[in-house]
Amino acid sequence: MRSARRRSGTSPRCSSRRTRCSTISSTWSAGRSGATPCPRANGPERVTEKAHDAIVIGAGAAGLMAAITAAQRGLRVLVVDHANKVGKKILMSGGGRCNFTNTGTTPAQYLSANPHFCKSALARYTPWHFIELVERHRIAYHEKELGQLFCDESSKLIVKMLLDECATAGVEVRTQCTIERVEHLDDGSFRLHTAQGRLVTPSLVIASGGLSIPSMGASGFGYTLAKQFGHEVLPTRAGLVPLTLTGKHAERLQDLAGVSLPVEARCNDTSFRNFMLVTHRGISGPSILQVSSYWQPGDDLRLDLLPGIDAEAQLREWQATRRDAELKTLLAEVLPKRFAQRLCEHWIASKPLRQYTPPELRGIADLLSSWPLIASGTEGYRTAEVTLGGVDSDGLSSTTMMSRHVPGLYFIGEVVDVTGWLGGYNFQWAWASGHAAGTALAA
Repeated sequence: MRSARRRSGTSPRCSSRRTRCSTISSTWSAGRSGATPCPRANGPERVTEKAHDAIVIGAGAAGLMAAITAAQRGLRVLVVDHANKVGKKILMSGGGRCNFTNTGTTPAQYLSANPHFCKSALARYTPWHFIELVERHRIAYHEKELGQLFCDESSKLIVKMLLDECATAGVEVRTQCTIERVEHLDDGSFRLHTAQGRLVTPSLVIASGGLSIPSMGASGFGYTLAKQFGHEVLPTRAGLVPLTLTGKHAERLQDLAGVSLPVEARCNDTSFRNFMLVTHRGISGPSILQVSSYWQPGDDLRLDLLPGIDAEAQLREWQATRRDAELKTLLAEVLPKRFAQRLCEHWIASKPLRQYTPPELRGIADLLSSWPLIASGTEGYRTAEVTLGGVDSDGLSSTTMMSRHVPGLYFIGEVVDVTGWLGGYNFQWAWASGHAAGTALAA
């Protein structure tokens, strides 16, 4: 633990000269229900400098984990967030039951310009570490599928667990507090100008998230701050997001909204087998959300409509045993009836099986196992679960999450260019990167 960062009762004395300073144009505030709201100042900024060993911007999964980890090791930590309560993404995740981790987590489930960056943090804080914390707080959970762990009751229990850990460790959490400007002072410390006044700290952790779901307050604050301090920010785009359709595909499928079926979605040498859901705007469902992170406009997208079934062998069997049945009737036994009928209206000419030649059957099999779907775009950040891209990991230490450019500055969670698959992987990155930063803060 660095004694220099544990001053008792005295505020850090800072040089009046500023080395880096920026006014954040879209102001960012701090929040949580049960935390202390920052009062709005109507007059000149009030001076309320107070010594904190570390300030964490963002009271989501990563920020709270970093604060807890550092405070448990003796540091005085303040967390600020601009929402009216903490952990909004935690609360809405998993249909309100929070898919808080995945037991099958490995670096292979993450997208990043540097695929090796996430390895250290994930290895040092595993799903089993977080499961132990959940069990210690007597939160009942279950595995839904593919290693995905959910609360039996409510995601509110995960937020309460984190806040209880904050309270026990002495973490201070404030809400509804606008950050107007951040300065890097000559002595290496950081000064935050907020609606409450000025805050000073030797260590600043950015856990402000990405751009996904702006209705919950998501913004580009973290990216703006990263650029201010000399970091490269890689292009961002919506990930784990429904795809939209236009033209003939949209016309042919639009009235099938609500129909779901298992598929294997393939794009750019990556495939995911799970359900697809037809929506009023296009397609969604787990398999589509997963592959959306690998898809960009113009990329070839293919769907195996009979995953796990040899389509040609199935057609030959039908031709041998049910040769007088029409194809649309038989397809309705392995696909949703309305979807099968629509396929035969626009993509496959339906007739009795005995009338198909072997080449025709092979062509139908090829279509069923590799159905081309032309997506026009995505629903964007409005419904995206994550933001791809972000703060370039080349500018960060993979062990500590600290900036290679500015000592004492850390970036964790979704703001960093590390994005997980659907199924609890992004929460595990939040816990792991937060734990890595929190441990480093107290080193």
